[in-house]
Amino acid sequence: MDLFPIHYFPSIEYYAHLVQSESYIFEGEDNFRKQTYRNRAYIYGANGKLALNIPIQHKNGSRSYKDTQLANETDWQLNHLKSLKTAYQSSPYFEYYEDKFTPLFKEKEQLLFDFNLKCFQVVNQLLKLEVELQFTEEYFKEPQQNDLRSTFDAKAEKSIELEPYIQVFSPKLGFIPNLSILDLLFNEGPHAVEYLKNIKI
Repeated sequence: MDLFPIHYFPSIEYYAHLVQSESYIFEGEDNFRKQTYRNRAYIYGANGKLALNIPIQHKNGSRSYKDTQLANETDWQLNHLKSLKTAYQSSPYFEYYEDKFTPLFKEKEQLLFDFNLKCFQVVNQLLKLEVELQFTEEYFKEPQQNDLRSTFDAKAEKSIELEPYIQVFSPKLGFIPNLSILDLLFNEGPHAVEYLKNIKI
């Protein structure tokens, strides 16, 4: 059984592992860690790789991921939506999926974990994946499951080879691998799952 974290619009590598996993469970009791995919996703903007960062309420010391509050003083949701539209409105499948994910940026959430979970469920729906949301009830530093909680590192280079696909700006700037699953979804649409299944992990 594989143990997955919950991320903000997870990477393509994350979804390749999830699609190819025979059994899995999601971490529900970990602490929030800075500079991770928990509050960051990468898309392909007009000038290259672009980070979408979710602002959070800062507190001293460790804290539960589930209790991490969003900093909604700024309209970051609108900014993220504008960035996605600018990046992908000319992609083959953006208009096809737009009405499904736009509400995520219109409704205010208080907690990062809850927001990420809603995003995760929408993406799974668009990919037509039946993902059972079963969570751990206690945190273990060395769990019995195959630990994937630190496998997907926002600061590290990709650990798997990805076959290039056509991206909006790739004719101008080249292929950028292992972005958010949204990049694959908007560019490949219903072919995205087959692409994920063929990735060697």
